[in-house]
Amino acid sequence: MPKRFSNKISIQKQYIFSVLLVFPVSILCYAFTPYMGYRVVALMLLVTVSLIAISFEIFPVLLAAVLSAFIWDFFFIPPHYTIHVDSTEDAILLIMYFIIAMVNAVLTYKIRQVEKLARLREEKAKAVKLYNTFLNSLSHELKTPIAAIIGATDNLQAGDGSLTEDDKQQLVTEIAKASFRLNQQVENLLNMSRIESGFLKPNKDWCDIGETIYEVVRRVEEDKPLQKISISLHPQLPLCKLDKVMLETVLHNLLANAIQYTDSSCIICIALPVIQTNWK
Repeated sequence: MPKRFSNKISIQKQYIFSVLLVFPVSILCYAFTPYMGYRVVALMLLVTVSLIAISFEIFPVLLAAVLSAFIWDFFFIPPHYTIHVDSTEDAILLIMYFIIAMVNAVLTYKIRQVEKLARLREEKAKAVKLYNTFLNSLSHELKTPIAAIIGATDNLQAGDGSLTEDDKQQLVTEIAKASFRLNQQVENLLNMSRIESGFLKPNKDWCDIGETIYEVVRRVEEDKPLQKISISLHPQLPLCKLDKVMLETVLHNLLANAIQYTDSSCIICIALPVIQTNWK
């Protein structure tokens, strides 16, 4: 939550919020000064700075630390309403408070940076894994249409007179279908360049999920699998904003695995439940 919060607001607003958070706590502590000592006030302000450090960038936190140290000195450490400190003990406490507040701000910021770096590395690892999955899938998909084109072309080039016009037309149709599939896979391969940097950035656009499912199933059934594929979709599926290429790849991989690892008598079912929501 703090990480998302800090990402949503600008650095200028973080400075303002840091000041606005320190002042209310200081006023509240000032109101209860008769019931608690000024040393307790230091703890309250230090906790406030720590909470700011969890949420904001380093410089707004440093500002809050300096401001809280000044407020504690000016309003709470005797003599009041002056930056002068009579007691050596209080002077040491003030110095220690300032040092602790600054160190706390820096260390908290460093911890957040380490967490951010670890998160980026994890996202990169996931992106590389997904990239390899796409690459393996596309490698298999590229071989199938290429083999079909080569086989049909060899039959046409043989020209032994045994091919009728219908046979030739069928071979030309097979070449056209395989060329179309090959073109699709090349486009998918080119689209994968979007994640070669190590960070997955889906290219989202409005997509008809039902149409995409039927299209993927049609392509899979062109290979004449032994299993039967059953599709059950809600008739009023809304359009969804997603990456169609990635969705097609995921669906194709799922179907390919289902065909490969199930018995030929099995029925592969694709179903989307009724969506209970208000779509606008």
